[in-house]
Amino acid sequence: MRDVLDDIASWYASGRTFGLATVVGTFRSAPRPPGAAMAVSADGEAAGSVSGGCVEGAVYELAREVVASGRPVVQRYGVSDDDAFAVGLTCGGILDVLVEPVDAATFPEFEAVADAIRARRPVALATVVAGPGRIGARRVIWPDGASGTLAPDEPYAARLDAAVDDDARGMLAQGITGQRHYGPQGERRLDDLTVFVHSFAPPPRLLVFGAIDFAAAVARIGKFLGYHVTVCDARPVFATSKRFPDADEVVVKWPHKFLDEVEVDERTAICVLTHDPKFDVPLLEIALRTRAGYVGAMGSRRTHEDRLARLREAGLTDGELSRLRSPIGLDLGARTPEETAVSIAAELVQLRWGGSGRPLSDTGGRIHGET
Repeated sequence: MRDVLDDIASWYASGRTFGLATVVGTFRSAPRPPGAAMAVSADGEAAGSVSGGCVEGAVYELAREVVASGRPVVQRYGVSDDDAFAVGLTCGGILDVLVEPVDAATFPEFEAVADAIRARRPVALATVVAGPGRIGARRVIWPDGASGTLAPDEPYAARLDAAVDDDARGMLAQGITGQRHYGPQGERRLDDLTVFVHSFAPPPRLLVFGAIDFAAAVARIGKFLGYHVTVCDARPVFATSKRFPDADEVVVKWPHKFLDEVEVDERTAICVLTHDPKFDVPLLEIALRTRAGYVGAMGSRRTHEDRLARLREAGLTDGELSRLRSPIGLDLGARTPEETAVSIAAELVQLRWGGSGRPLSDTGGRIHGET
C-alpha cells in the first residue's frame, strides 16, 4: 500500500469506492513479495503492481467487480490453475491476492494509517484472508493500541484479536510482513484461520561514514533499496547536500560522536568508507558494540589487518571483531564507485535473505528462499 499511497489517498478523499489488491501469499518464484499492491479507482485508473505485469489485467478486472459488488475476495493466480498461462503468470510462481473495496465505510481508519505511513510511525494491518472468519475483516494495530476486530459479532473476538495483536507487534518490531495461522479463538497451535499481517515499519537505516565519491554511490543505491540514508563526515566542505542529493540527511560531525548519539537497531546497516585510522578506529569501536545488523568497512587487506590490530588495542574482543565485514562488499571485481556500491548492496541483500552469493545458474532449488 505504501507504493500507491498518494493515489489512493486522493481517491479516498473523493468519497468514492476504489479497489485495492494486495499480495497476501506467495509460493515458489513469485514476482512480487507479500504486501505489493495495486489499486483501481472508481473511474478505472490503475496504480501499482502485484506481479510485475504478469497478472495485472486479470487483477484489474477483478478489482472492478469487487468495487461493484462491495465484497472482498481472495484469488489465487499460478501455474496450478487451468488458466494460469492465460493471465500470464508463466514464471512458475503462485500469488494469493486479496482484492477489497475501500471507502470510509469499509476502512474508517485509513487516514490515520496513511498519516502514520507518511510520518514513518509504525502501524500494522491484520486482515482475515482464509478460514471461518469474514474475509477482509481488518484490525489496525499500533505499538500502544488497536482498533477494529477480526471476528465481528463473534463471542471469541477479544481472544482472537489479542493473539493477533501480540504477533503483529512482534512482526512490526522486525519489519516482517506475512501470514499467521490461528484457531477460532486465537489458538496458535491451530490453522483454521489465516490472517495476513502487513507491517508498515519505518525504513531501515543506512549510515554511511565518509564524504567521498564511493559514499555518494552507496547512498544512491541504498535509497533505491529502501533505506533511510544518512551520510556523515566531519569536514563541512565535503559533507553537503549538493554532493549527496540521494541522502535523506547529511550530517557534519565527527563520525564516532554522531554514531554514539543515534539509535541503532538490528535493521541498521553501517558502512565505514573513511579508511582513515583517526576516523574509522574510534567509529568502529562504537559500531561493533551496537545492535547493527551490518557493519562494513572499506580498505585494502593491509588496511584491514592494521585496523584489526588497532581495534584489539582499543579492547575489542574477537567476538566483536568477527562482526566486521572488511574489506566491505562481495567479491564482484568492482573497481568504480558505482560497481563498489553494487557489491556492498549485494552483501546487504545476501545478509538480509541468507543467499549464497553464488551465480543462480550454479544453484538449485527455490530462487526466492525463506527469510
